[in-house]
Amino acid sequence: MTATLTGPAGRMQIARGLIALRERCGLTQAQVAERAGVSKATVSRYEMWQDRARIRWATVKALADACDASAGERDALVKVAKSQTDGWWVGNSAVPEWMDPLVSFEHEAAYEHVYANTVVPGLLQTRLYALAIHQAREMRSSNGEIERMVDARIQRQEILRRDPTLHLWVVLDEAVLRRDVGGRAVMAEQMAHLHEMAQTPNVDIQVLPFTAGAHAAGTGHFVVLGRDDERNPLNSMAVVYIEMRRRGLYLDEAEDVRSYKLTFDYLRSQAADPSASLRLLAKARQELSP
Repeated sequence: MTATLTGPAGRMQIARGLIALRERCGLTQAQVAERAGVSKATVSRYEMWQDRARIRWATVKALADACDASAGERDALVKVAKSQTDGWWVGNSAVPEWMDPLVSFEHEAAYEHVYANTVVPGLLQTRLYALAIHQAREMRSSNGEIERMVDARIQRQEILRRDPTLHLWVVLDEAVLRRDVGGRAVMAEQMAHLHEMAQTPNVDIQVLPFTAGAHAAGTGHFVVLGRDDERNPLNSMAVVYIEMRRRGLYLDEAEDVRSYKLTFDYLRSQAADPSASLRLLAKARQELSP
């Protein structure tokens, strides 16, 4: 079989790799198309990872060869095209289609950096906190549908226990600790969970206190996901996810990614350090105690 349903993360790796190869040899899409014996539209489609059409590994090979890729570079991209399989979230009605790329990227990423200014990020939510969030957001959904959404969110958290691990670094605005979601008991459990997770080897949590004043973000919730491979740059990936109402915006242009990475670095410097943040989480939990 020469066509695969390559997931968003794999499609991005192929797209960015083909673009890098084409730009390195100074060719236009039309020139690559002529060399590879395909249409310019095909070249454009393979360089657009958002396209959901099937990926043909033979076409990937032809495009890489047309860009004078080395055997290693070509084989790496072909391997991605051949190896992609559907994850548990694909076709799962409890996972919105616009979140499919995010979950796919999480499974391919080595790190995830999150700035959260209203609610606890999904990877760190307790079940009852997630239930309260979904009940508030999904006013027209049945209880059964909401339960399935919560189940999917909890299943998504398994990524934090994989091997090799995903390194999660979160900057929480203090507003997240103060917003009452689900009542005092739910919030107390959630604060205790954050305190516990912040002490695991692959999770870092920093709190951005109100006293920090104006800060670098100036925007809402955003996520930076990536994987860096200096030995094989074509194996690297980086994408920014911006959460919106019932849709997600994904940015993968190098300048956009650099901008959000820099913003996150500034937020980390403005937030309380991990030790002080642990104390703030413990204090928030104590204030919620009966």
